[in-house]
Amino acid sequence: MLSRLKNCGTIAAFLIGLMLPVTVHGAEFNETQRKEMGEIVRQYLLENPEVLRDAFLALEAKEAAAKAAGAKMAIKKLAPDIFRADGDLIIGNPVGDVTMVEMFDYNCGFCKRALPDIMKLVKDDKNLRFVIKEFPILGPGSMVAARAAIASRNQGKYWEFHTALLKKRGAVREDGVMKVARSIGLDIKKLRKDMESDEITNIIRRNHGIAQALNINGTPAFIIADQIFPGAIGHEKLAEAVEKVRASGGCTVC
Repeated sequence: MLSRLKNCGTIAAFLIGLMLPVTVHGAEFNETQRKEMGEIVRQYLLENPEVLRDAFLALEAKEAAAKAAGAKMAIKKLAPDIFRADGDLIIGNPVGDVTMVEMFDYNCGFCKRALPDIMKLVKDDKNLRFVIKEFPILGPGSMVAARAAIASRNQGKYWEFHTALLKKRGAVREDGVMKVARSIGLDIKKLRKDMESDEITNIIRRNHGIAQALNINGTPAFIIADQIFPGAIGHEKLAEAVEKVRASGGCTVC
């Protein structure tokens, strides 16, 4: 909505500019002429309101194209951190021909909803490399969960812990995180100690930096080759995006 308001403001500014003093062949329009021009523009728009709609759609398309182009450049620049960073959990085929990255938060309801789609995709596509990136943005509970999940890799239970946390109903808080950890057999004392490591801090900080560079401010967000897909878009669209990368010759950045 905010984006639309900004776009409308841009178009309005352009139209207002038509009514401001301008110089044609060295002569500035006088006040009466400017008013007449303004009335002509006003009347034309009243009679042809679709002009504003078309201008808005054209501006929105232009901004979307510019945003996509910027994202592609940023993904290419940050490719090692996005697709091959130490500390990220990789499931599926570790040497798959296409890599799909998900940035998520354990308190994100849409991330929970996306889990079955991801699991089906990984199960069905034997040549997909799937990378998950902890991106805690929904409060202290999310940060505790992210740190605990990354720390659980030291006990060989990262994926099991990850799926258990996402399947948990309700808000994810520290007590709930530890309850889930106990339920899958994690050593809680070791887990708490490992959670305090600087390495985990750096992983989460790196992921937040990636999100900022790519203008990702919500979860889930999927990165497939050089494109970003925000939201829980479903199994079909994810699979379609992966196949499109293959059909175009494969991933050149991942």
